[in-house]
Amino acid sequence: MDKLFKENSIILFQGDSITDCNRGRCNPAGLGDGYVNLITEALADRYSHSNLKFVNRGMSGDKIRDLQLRWDEECIDIDPEILSILIGVNDTLSTPPELFEEEYRLLLKRTTDALSLKIILCEPFLLLGDNNAYRDDLNPKIELINKLSEEFSTLLLPLDKIFREACSLHPQEYWAPDGVHPKPAGHALIAKSWIEYVEKTLL
Repeated sequence: MDKLFKENSIILFQGDSITDCNRGRCNPAGLGDGYVNLITEALADRYSHSNLKFVNRGMSGDKIRDLQLRWDEECIDIDPEILSILIGVNDTLSTPPELFEEEYRLLLKRTTDALSLKIILCEPFLLLGDNNAYRDDLNPKIELINKLSEEFSTLLLPLDKIFREACSLHPQEYWAPDGVHPKPAGHALIAKSWIEYVEKTLL
């Protein structure tokens, strides 16, 4: 099992408030109290001999353009072995799909040109049903992320599908009362899905 990760690998998580989750900007080692922390706890124990380092650089309120502006310092300079990106919900109703695609593609190109790494693109998700402007705007962005994942040969974690299926087991309020920000159960679902997907795909 330890062969899944190279020794001393850095795993970097990027995104908005769902990733940030109160990590504390003044503490570079802060992981927050959400899915990043849960993944760290599980993998640090499971792959203890690999001496993995986990870095959370999620920023509350970020859109795809904001990632662009801080990418050199907050990604390229960190030089991760694995990069996980969860972004897009703040771009809903604010960033046109064409611009979202352009910015996301540029981000991925900058990354793959500069680094040799594995990238995991996580779908943004929205638990508000199907008949609303937010869902109508987010769906094309999710399709674009799937397209970019294929174009750049990344891994793809279908979080929107995972949460929609989870809502058949428990109501939306169980996972994310406002439809966006997960409760502990929602963060646990992200962490469990992330670990299972990465282990299945990379082994």
